[in-house]
Parts: sequence; structure tokens; C-alpha cells
Amino acid sequence: MRLIRWIAAAALALVAGCSAMLPRGGASTPSPFDSYAQAQAAAERILPFQTRVAELQGLGFDAAGGTNVTAIPYPDLLARLAPYSGVPMDALDPGIRQCILARASCRAWVFHFERMERDREGGFLADFFNVNRVTRITGWSFDVTVVASEDLVLFRNAGGQARIDRVERQHNPLGPLQPAGESAGSLLTR
Repeated sequence: MRLIRWIAAAALALVAGCSAMLPRGGASTPSPFDSYAQAQAAAERILPFQTRVAELQGLGFDAAGGTNVTAIPYPDLLARLAPYSGVPMDALDPGIRQCILARASCRAWVFHFERMERDREGGFLADFFNVNRVTRITGWSFDVTVVASEDLVLFRNAGGQARIDRVERQHNPLGPLQPAGESAGSLLTR
């Protein structure tokens, strides 16, 4: 009987610190790019007044059939590209000026690419019983705005986060009973 208790205590101690049993996960936005640098290099190949809209797909930016592409309607496009009406037209980027003059034939897309990994850290039992949860999130994200009129790209702007590294911590002193305590607290404050 003592041997069984000792084995159970040893197994429990082993599992308590075993981070290999914690959930792991990831999220990626389907993209032809494996890294921030690849996405940035592809975006830099989009040249205003040279690149044709038909060429965008070959560069990895599929406006028609791509995923995570937002088509920006003309009124919203004006608010994004020229938010201050007091700025003279000649002070705007030439591509933005031409877009404004083209009016409704001007189109824009925002392409969003990202890769994220979520890894739980810490002890298994504290995580399992919802007492302490620590999640490390790493990855990158990249957005490209492309403005075109007819079949010609007029403007391109890109940016994002080359290296995402953050930690989310959650501490629940009541462990698995924490949601019940929060529900009871909200009922009392009504």
C-alpha cells in the first residue's frame, strides 16, 4: 500500500512539472510567404505606375481569389488615403492624386498575411486546473495596401510586425471554480 502511494506521488510530481503535456497551437493566414522578409520583398516588387493588376497574383497578391484580402470601396479609400481635405492635391503622392481623379474606377485592396505560434508554458497541473496559464505567442504579421485604376497600380504601402513575441498570463486563484465565482459576483452586483 505504501509503495502504491509513493508511486502515485512520484507520478503526480512528474506530471505537475511536465510542460510537454500542455497544449500547443498555431495560426497562419494562408499565404505564399513563409516569413516577414519574403512578404516584404514581394511587396517591394509592386511598383507604382509600372506594375499591372494582372501581375499582382504572380507576386503573391491575388486580389480576386486570394484569402484574407479586403476590397476597399472608393469612399473609404478616400478617407484612408487623403483623410484631411485641407491638404492641397499637389502635396499628395502622385498615385493618390491620380486615384482621386479617377474616382470610382479607382480600386484598392488590403492583403493581410501572418504566422502565429501559441505555446503554453509552466506546469501541467496548474494549467490543467486553470490556476495558472502562461501562453507565449510568437510570429509575424504583414499588411500591404495596393491602389489601382484601370489595370495599373498607382500606389503601394506596406507594413507590419517583423517579430511578434508576447506572453499572456492568466491567474485564477479559484482554479476550475473561477468562472462560477465570477458568475456569482455578477449576480450580486446587479
